[in-house]
Amino acid sequence: MQLWLALLQRPGNRVSKVVAAFSGRDESLPVTDSLPPEVRPDVNTGAGRQGPGGQKTGPRAAPTAGVGIGNARRSGKQSWTMTQQPLRGVTSLRFNQDQSCFCCAMETGVRIYNVEPLMEKGHLDHEQVGSMGLVEMLHRSNLLALVGGGSSPKFSEISVLIWDDAREGKDSKDKLVLEFTFTKPVLAVRMRHDKIVIVLRNRIYVYSFPDNPRKLFEFDTRDNPKGLCDLCPSLEKQLLVFPGHKCGSLQLVDLASTKPGTSSAPFTINAHQSDVACVSLNQPGTVVASASQKGTLIRLFDTQSKEKLVELRRGTDPATLYCINFSHDSSFLCASSDKGTVHIFALKDTRLNRRSALARVGKVGPMIGQYVDSQWSLASFTVPAESACICAFGRNTSKNVNSVIAICVDGTFHKYVFTPDGNCNREAFDVYLDICDDDDF
Repeated sequence: MQLWLALLQRPGNRVSKVVAAFSGRDESLPVTDSLPPEVRPDVNTGAGRQGPGGQKTGPRAAPTAGVGIGNARRSGKQSWTMTQQPLRGVTSLRFNQDQSCFCCAMETGVRIYNVEPLMEKGHLDHEQVGSMGLVEMLHRSNLLALVGGGSSPKFSEISVLIWDDAREGKDSKDKLVLEFTFTKPVLAVRMRHDKIVIVLRNRIYVYSFPDNPRKLFEFDTRDNPKGLCDLCPSLEKQLLVFPGHKCGSLQLVDLASTKPGTSSAPFTINAHQSDVACVSLNQPGTVVASASQKGTLIRLFDTQSKEKLVELRRGTDPATLYCINFSHDSSFLCASSDKGTVHIFALKDTRLNRRSALARVGKVGPMIGQYVDSQWSLASFTVPAESACICAFGRNTSKNVNSVIAICVDGTFHKYVFTPDGNCNREAFDVYLDICDDDDF
């Protein structure tokens, strides 16, 4: 599969110093002034290449307007892409790496919000970027990854564009500093401080980023229409997880110990009997959680030993899971689905989770035994069932009180607090789409 990586519009474009654009923290990273020779496109040989539908996608071709997002899709862990007409214009939602912000791809552009307290931190309007399909943040910095989508895109669905808000310029094009272009639609993007991962339906690419961007790895995958993938944000661990070639399996790759350009034996976990539908790593990358297309069970595995740690039961009826997320200290896990319920499970002290009443009956058959052995959620709350949502843990208000945030595509924001005894109450509700900041980024 051919790929081009190009600087946009002007030869002088470069990624500026990465700064904390949404907080006072210094998240600076060293970057280079230009692309290295090995990844600079050959202008002469690339000018005549054609993309899907005859679209010209040469090395310095600007993003082309009018390309739709094709087959709608949901994408893994904590993002969701609309499969029907977007509610209030939202096409996808995504938390940043520490769940302190979330970004909203819309028919009208992009919005970035702080979670606690809820406030809009910036936006890109339709005139700047067109309608968007996917947006990914790099922590709280000035860099955003954009993928076109929706009904009136300026950018193609086969390209990932990097928006650098710290770059000065009179025109919005001045802030578009990198473009990764493929021949197939981009289904998901993940970023960490030193790498960017781009997910296609049957292939995953890993690049160094933003310093000296070059391709490091390329992985063929099982058919992955949801773009499932997760990348550990920890400085200590560079773990990447995605669906394995075998149905229901997970493949884990340690990017730090795998040498670019070499093949190594895949580290595989046989997690489910049917295809994986959702996957998530905890913050340190020591535990991976996944659910299958059936959506009744969430299984957690140790990423080193591959040992199954616990099996959590969402319910008995099949469901589509939109999101799985760990608390910052991995003491709890939350999950949302198309049933309109957000479930909260205890991980550090699993005795807090509910058990089936049949667990007290004694010996039962193998099928019933599997049902009995599962742990049910400690607490749960509901959001509108017709509105997909992502969920994550908020800041702890006290030692015994925790909170979960749910962000819905209908524009609503829900915050619930829960205690170890399973008591769960709503603390806040808002309509984030009605919160406006007059300033752009």
